[in-house]
Parts: sequence; structure tokens; C-alpha cells
Amino acid sequence: MIGFVLAMPAELSNGQDVLAQISHGGVLAFVATSLVLSVASLVPLFKGVRAESKSSGLMTSNAELWNGQATMLGLVALAFTEYATGNPLV
Repeated sequence: MIGFVLAMPAELSNGQDVLAQISHGGVLAFVATSLVLSVASLVPLFKGVRAESKSSGLMTSNAELWNGQATMLGLVALAFTEYATGNPLV
């Protein structure tokens, strides 16, 4: 989600598509952010806290899973569309 939110303003400001942003120095930032967020998401698991026990109302653990999957699919679709057309989407 962070990647999608940050990719759009960068694309608007400099006109580079997502793949160009990653290939021009964004690989290290992408890998570092992925590692930090992956480790951070495991901390509650190591502490024995289950997401299902903390979820109630509108923002349930199941809703978060669906939101995350939709965001990942959207980012992949954005990158594929830009690659297929050869132009930035925005």
C-alpha cells in the first residue's frame, strides 16, 4: 500500500512509470521497506497476539486481508499497464 501511495505522486511529479522509478535507484528503498514492514508485521505473532482477537466492527482482520490483496493487485496492474503501453498511466 505504501508503494502504491508513493508511486502515484512520484509519477505525477517526474513522469516516470513505476518500473522506471524502481530501476533508477528505487530497488534499495523497495527492498528495505519490504523487509522492515515484513519484520514489523511478525512482531504481534511472536508476542502471541492474534489479529482476530483485536478486530471488531468495520476494520476486521478479514477486511484488512482483502484490502491488502486488492492493493497488491492494483500495483501489479498499474505496473503491467505501464509496461504494456510504454507510457506512464498518469
